[in-house]
Order: sequence, then structure tokens, then C-alpha cells
Amino acid sequence: MISFFTDFASEMLYPVTPLFLASTLGASMSLIGIIEGAAEVTAGILKGYFGVLSDRLGKRSIFVVLGYGLSSIIKPMPGFFPHISTIVVSRITDRVGKGIRTAPRDALLAANSKNNTGAVFGFHRSMDTFGAVVGPLAALLILYFLPGEYTWVFILAALPSMLAIGFTFTIKDPPNVEKVTKEKHYKEFWKIAPRDYKILLGIIVIFSLANSSDVFLILKSMDISKSDTTAILGYVFYNFIYAFVSYPIGIAADKFGKKNIFITGLLIYSAVYLGFAFIDKIGFIWILFAFYGIYAASTEGVAKAWVSDLIPDKYRGSAIGLLTMLTSLSIMLGSIIAGFLWDNFGSTVPFLLSSIVSLFVALALFFYKRK
Repeated sequence: MISFFTDFASEMLYPVTPLFLASTLGASMSLIGIIEGAAEVTAGILKGYFGVLSDRLGKRSIFVVLGYGLSSIIKPMPGFFPHISTIVVSRITDRVGKGIRTAPRDALLAANSKNNTGAVFGFHRSMDTFGAVVGPLAALLILYFLPGEYTWVFILAALPSMLAIGFTFTIKDPPNVEKVTKEKHYKEFWKIAPRDYKILLGIIVIFSLANSSDVFLILKSMDISKSDTTAILGYVFYNFIYAFVSYPIGIAADKFGKKNIFITGLLIYSAVYLGFAFIDKIGFIWILFAFYGIYAASTEGVAKAWVSDLIPDKYRGSAIGLLTMLTSLSIMLGSIIAGFLWDNFGSTVPFLLSSIVSLFVALALFFYKRK
């Protein structure tokens, strides 16, 4: 329920924010890319730090409460102060909250998985993403009655945010979480980290360089359809598919192997971005967003479940934190590059580049043999 209401609020704003920046405040694609990149790098650095800290303290729930609380409080601010600088502060502070909570929360999920990590992370992603379906629909409803009044979307996002905060206080830490000593932590962790984890980490980081922010998919959809409503509805449709298939794909990952499902997701991503690079028909937007939902369900939760299988419980906060930190840094760079390429060479180039890189990453992972 926490993830549902948090994503309800976040996704009311996520598809609206780039439209607000571009159409109302006059921001360029490069600036939007920089804002998204800065938000991702902030979250990424903090994910690594708080993952380590939660391992040292042997505590998870306190970081979950703080992280969700901070994100929820800051979301409405651009509604009261509609300026680019306010959106920058709000977006980055929201990502600070995400950085605080993500690794401890995922370690908490893994600790309660009972050898079915794919299903557990799949169910979490499903609830998370159902919020991402309802949120944009709520934003569209607000804009239907208040056309062009983007500020009201930000203000009303406070309502589901407050519900999310309330549910965080029901979270409890599992008993007997072993602490990790501060002095030896990094050395111990990297020493015990299996080769498969290190290879997986490198592959995901390389892929993340090509995996720029989803705001570019929304902006590309608006560029094709000439309608912000269609762009947002396409994003809603993606989240619906993502939520609908996350749990069964998580179960499939437990049964058929996380690696196989992850590779399938990368291949789908490559095909989707190739499609976005060249299509100019509105009808294809829905097909591509549907497959993009399948890609997301096949990679995001599955990657964390895969890492959780490879790493002992007391190091999981650090392992997931390091993974999310490095991928966030890569996505930051990828978003900046995508914005620059779009501004200077058109939208086809960044989408085509992402498609090619993800295809090579999928092939590299396919041919990698465990030792």
C-alpha cells in the first residue's frame, strides 16, 4: 500500500512535469535531460550510502519511513511556486527521499521472500505500478476540469502522499538482522561478492547508459501525436501493462531463471526503442508502450531479485544500493546525452542509439557463462 500511494502521487506528476517544463515554462530538451539526470544521480549516490548504512545498523524500517516521508512532503511545492528552479528543487529532493528508502526497503523485501524473490519483487513492482496507472489518470481528470492548470496537479498530489506516510509506520524490522562493521565493510563486501554479481553489475550499468529517462518517451509520444493527453495516456497504458504482468513474470523468473527473463526484457527494450526511433503513426504508440511495460516487468524487479539470490542477507542493502547507485549515475549521463542528441540531431538518433546498445548488452549477457 505504501508503494501504491507513493507512486500514485509520483506518477500524477511524472508525465506532467516534462510537459509543464517544455510547454509552459519553455525548457529545452537538454535542460529537461539535465534535470532528470541530476535527480537520478542524487538518488543513486544516496541509494549506495543508505544501503551501506542500513547494513551497518542492522535497521531497515527507519530509512523507509524517512525516505517516503521526505518525498511526500516536497511533491506539492511546484504547485505553489511554479518556476523551473522550484521544479529542480522538488524533483531532486523527491529523489533524495527515494535514495534514502530504496536499498533498505529492497533488503527488507528480500529478507521476507522465503526463497521466492522473483515473486516477491514482482508483486511489489505490481503494486508500485498500479499506483503509476491511477496517478496519471488522476492528473488527466484534473486537467480535464482545469485545462492547462498543471499547478493543481502538484497540489492535489499531496493527498495520496499523506496516505503513504501513514502506512510507513506499520513497517517492522525482521528480528536478528546481523550488523556489518564499519571499518571492514567495503573490503568484506567486495571480497565475498560473487563473480556473477560483479558481472551482472557491469552489464546493467552499461545498459543504463542507453536507458535514458522515460520522460523522453512521453515527449516523443507528444511529438508524434501532437497531444499531451495522448502522451500521458500512452504512459498510463505502459504502467497498466507493467503492473499487470510484473507478478507473473516474477514467478516465471523463479521458475525459468532470472537471467533468461532479464535477457528477454533487454531484447524487447531494443525493439521498442527502434520503433520509437522511426514511427510516425499514433496507433503504434500503444503497441510500443505495451511492450515497454513487458520489458520493465522483465528487468527492474527481476534484477533486484537476482542480486538478492547472489548476496547474503547482511550485505543485501549494500549490494542493491551499489547496483542502484551506479545505474542511476549511468541513467543521469544517458539522459543528458539523449537530450543533447535530440536538440542537435533530432529525436531519431538517441532512440536508435539506445536500441543498438541494449541489443549488444543482451547478446553479451546471453553468451556469458557462469563459472
